[in-house]
Amino acid sequence: MQHGKYRFIVGFLAVPLALYALFVIWPFVQAIYYSLTDWTGLSPEFGFVGLANYTRLFEDEIFWKSLQHSLTFALVLPLVTVGFALFLAFMLNVGGRRRKGAAIAGVRGSSFYKIVYFFPQVLSIAIVALLFQFAYNPNSGAINSVLKAVGLGSVQPDWLGDPDLALICVMVVLVWSTVGFFVVLFSAGMASIPRDFYEAALLDGANRFTTFFKITLPLLWDTVQSGWIYMGILALGAESFAVVQIMTVGPNGGGPDYSTIVMPLYVYQKAFRDGQAAYATTIGVALLLVTLAFAAVVMKLGRRERLEF
Repeated sequence: MQHGKYRFIVGFLAVPLALYALFVIWPFVQAIYYSLTDWTGLSPEFGFVGLANYTRLFEDEIFWKSLQHSLTFALVLPLVTVGFALFLAFMLNVGGRRRKGAAIAGVRGSSFYKIVYFFPQVLSIAIVALLFQFAYNPNSGAINSVLKAVGLGSVQPDWLGDPDLALICVMVVLVWSTVGFFVVLFSAGMASIPRDFYEAALLDGANRFTTFFKITLPLLWDTVQSGWIYMGILALGAESFAVVQIMTVGPNGGGPDYSTIVMPLYVYQKAFRDGQAAYATTIGVALLLVTLAFAAVVMKLGRRERLEF
């Protein structure tokens, strides 16, 4: 039975591992190599400069701003999005009025609400950013028009032009566009939890607040942790780049005065606007390290005994 087992395993995994190494590992290695050069991204000729780009990185004030904003996204967005999605999912699945013959019940029409919450996922992030850019317009945008209609005409913020508001406005868009996905994800997880657990807890006098923290959250913890990491990676990657680049002011976005600049956008600006591909890959390597550190910290802090049912 054991004869040829390892040859079979190696033969089965050789091609997938080779493809993974070619299309995933090798680009990382290339990025690290190019970060040690002075490549412009346009010329095939470049020279080796060692750690000069990394030295420049530590002295770059805009890089530190982008790092600060990206870390803010990675910390705040998962907390708000996952927390809000858990609340909505719990209310949809457990928050309904008690019905005859059932200890707990979901909200009537919960399937319709899930579709409504999930709708932003159907839209491209570029379309979402454009819609909110129009909504935030200080002169003819929907938000200031509503403020004017309710008698708050004197309160007309320049939402994306104010350095103190622009970053918050961008985060609101990211939360709005992603929370529906996690509502559906957590709802599916909650639906798999046996109702007997809730019925036993309610018979013992527990309320819905207690059942959430004692039953729902512990049994859903693996899904919550995965969602937290996924949302953090989105906040550090393409989602934040697209929204900031489209919505905010300044050359290629990131304004005003770099108040919304994030690391992916800074990589783009250095590579394609300034022709500094080597320095852009240096920032990309820093972004890779930040993403890996974020995932490792979340997995470490979220580690707990696995509960099965």
